[in-house]
Amino acid sequence: MDLLIKSVKVIDPEGPHHGRTLDILIRDGNIDSIGEGIGAKGVEKLEGDQLFVSAGWMALGVHTGDPGFEHREDLQSVGAAAAAGGFTALSCLPNTDPALHSKSEISYILQNTAGQPARFYPVGAISRRCMGKEITEMIDMHAAGAIAFSDGTHPLQHDGLMLRALQYVKAFDGLVVNQPLDQEISGSGQMHEGEVSTALGLSGIPAIAEELMVQRDLRLLEYTDSRLHLANLSAAGSVQLVREAKKKGLRVTASVPFMNLAFDDEAVSSFDANYKLMPPLRGHDDRQALREGLLDGTIDAISVNHIPLEEELKKKEFSYAEFGATGLEVLYSICKTYLGDWLSDEAFVRSIAHNPRRIFGLPVPRIEEGQPAELTVFSPARQWVYSRSQALSRSFNSPFLDKELTGRPVAVINRGKVVKV
Repeated sequence: MDLLIKSVKVIDPEGPHHGRTLDILIRDGNIDSIGEGIGAKGVEKLEGDQLFVSAGWMALGVHTGDPGFEHREDLQSVGAAAAAGGFTALSCLPNTDPALHSKSEISYILQNTAGQPARFYPVGAISRRCMGKEITEMIDMHAAGAIAFSDGTHPLQHDGLMLRALQYVKAFDGLVVNQPLDQEISGSGQMHEGEVSTALGLSGIPAIAEELMVQRDLRLLEYTDSRLHLANLSAAGSVQLVREAKKKGLRVTASVPFMNLAFDDEAVSSFDANYKLMPPLRGHDDRQALREGLLDGTIDAISVNHIPLEEELKKKEFSYAEFGATGLEVLYSICKTYLGDWLSDEAFVRSIAHNPRRIFGLPVPRIEEGQPAELTVFSPARQWVYSRSQALSRSFNSPFLDKELTGRPVAVINRGKVVKV
């Protein structure tokens, strides 16, 4: 499809057009020309007030639901939700049924999403069924198209298995991803352990449960000289450990969920189970440390941590509700609504488009003539209400339903397709 984007401000910190307001003409899926006052007869136009464009965004930490949990999400719905959220790429967690633990499941994801505007990148499981016991054939999955290896929402508890995984992936310069949490310490905790949990009478998840596993993983990384991504950090101590590891030259990257940047544990005071997340929303000082870590480069990327769940698992007393919330369709809006000017457009694009791809060794889309068009067009000023009738996800476990939000994607362009939001 051909498209002319008029008067759009380019946010591309590493490109030649950064900060300029220009026209972009797309023909046959490629960027044909970039400049001022471009005219093209018979070509559809995309124009509006305060339009911005960047490389297409990449969503980290997405539960696809398919295979096995299609009542929560399927490949079509999660792809549609991703495009509506401004994403042209997403990393798929292996927590399906069956898990993404062999080349067959990796191929299933790739073959069944090949025609979607959002490109799916499957993450293979480290252990069979993500149970943390029997290691998988990671070389086979790598050859089939897995971009990294993780047990997803099941933090890897077994020290020896983590060591072997880090050693295994060195054969092909692969990447191990772990969401750090020592479950012997976290136990049956329901939220961050602190003054708020005490006041609410809810059992707490201490920050040290995360920090100890970060420390373990970094020691094993140093021993193996492998590659590691620490997903969904939430604690100040974890940020400092990663900062020190990077100074030592370890090949480690880290991400933070957008919810943990926008909110702290005070949000749980409403007892809205949609704020019951893993990792939990932590204290004010933790949130501040996460923000500082993102801005100084200690934390590389913002993750979506998209966990769709059926309503009967969330509409319970807080203590009995499952952890998790959806996020694909609202991540940008929450960043603009609740973070405001703290997170610049340039910093946002780096952490949601450029760095996520670099974590996995993927090419970053370029906004230059002759390049394939993989773009996200967005408006920081557009106001809208996230309603159930508009939502494209099959699940509605979000604290933002029927809330007025600021900032919204306008369109995504990828694989020769244009999806307008």
